[in-house]
Amino acid sequence: MAKVLVIRASSFGDVALLVPVVASVAAKYPQDRFSVMTRKAFAPLFENLGFNINVIPLDLKKRHKGIRGFIRVMRRLIPMRFSHVADVHDVLRSKGVRCSMFLLGKKTAKIDKGRKEKYDLIASKKLDQPLKHTIERYREVFDKLGFPAPMVFNNLFDFVGKDLSLLNAVVTEKEGTWIGVAPFAKHKGKIYPLEKMEKVVEKLSAQPNTTVFLFGAGKEEQKVLSLWAKKYPNIIDPTGKVNLNKELLLMSYMDVMLTMDSANMHLASLVQVPVVSIWGATHPALGFYGFRQDLKNAVQIGDLDCRPCSVFGEQPCLRSDYACLNMIKEETVVDRVNEVIAAKQK
Repeated sequence: MAKVLVIRASSFGDVALLVPVVASVAAKYPQDRFSVMTRKAFAPLFENLGFNINVIPLDLKKRHKGIRGFIRVMRRLIPMRFSHVADVHDVLRSKGVRCSMFLLGKKTAKIDKGRKEKYDLIASKKLDQPLKHTIERYREVFDKLGFPAPMVFNNLFDFVGKDLSLLNAVVTEKEGTWIGVAPFAKHKGKIYPLEKMEKVVEKLSAQPNTTVFLFGAGKEEQKVLSLWAKKYPNIIDPTGKVNLNKELLLMSYMDVMLTMDSANMHLASLVQVPVVSIWGATHPALGFYGFRQDLKNAVQIGDLDCRPCSVFGEQPCLRSDYACLNMIKEETVVDRVNEVIAAKQK
């Protein structure tokens, strides 16, 4: 029996993209055991995937921070007698674990992030040849370790039943069309201007037989969402009322999710909900598009010679006007959402 350590601590979206791969590999090799080492907050993504998958939670803010934290991690890992290490993060911390395990005679493999390809694409703006998807890069790591597997994952709720009654604090039954809206992302270059998104929310909430659910986290985000929920009809703001498991359950009942290039796009993809995503400084061709999402649902400006300007959206706008986001009309977003709903109702 092989014991495989899988390392990916951040970011949330990248960890979510790992779920289909780990689930598929574990399904192909039920005789082996797979332990995913990730941040404690992300653990629920893996906890119900299969009997041969478990989570090693990391507390990177306190207990597992710095050199002392690394030593604590290694003291825990070594007695677990892993035979393989899949480093799908390849950062300083994961490199330290991987190299230590290699010196102990374990078989190791690391991800090829394709950094040069990504920066070359940003420099050239040649988007006709999309780069390898992150999921494929993850799969390659398992291939190197001797665990090739077909992609059989479909939905997180294939592993646990769905029960709407668990969401009584938010909603009691589903009526009409449910639209999820997640207007935030980590970096400004990936956030549709909030004044424009507010108009989108206003238009969607005014549609007959429609309920809009707002998704976000953090105090500042909650202030915005709470204001919108009070200002417009048929809006439910569940922020602060649900944990990650219940948030995923709530998402699974959406007819469509409207997101940025963000973790929420990936979370909705894990529960097989169609996603309309808005893209600004980044681009789907860089390999971070939602798992099995239809590319035509990526709303973006295609004729800007400065786009994409960043892999992750963290760079300040060279034009200072974020035209890649401001040029997207609210009506375009609303129409795309309604087209997805109409197609689903056929």
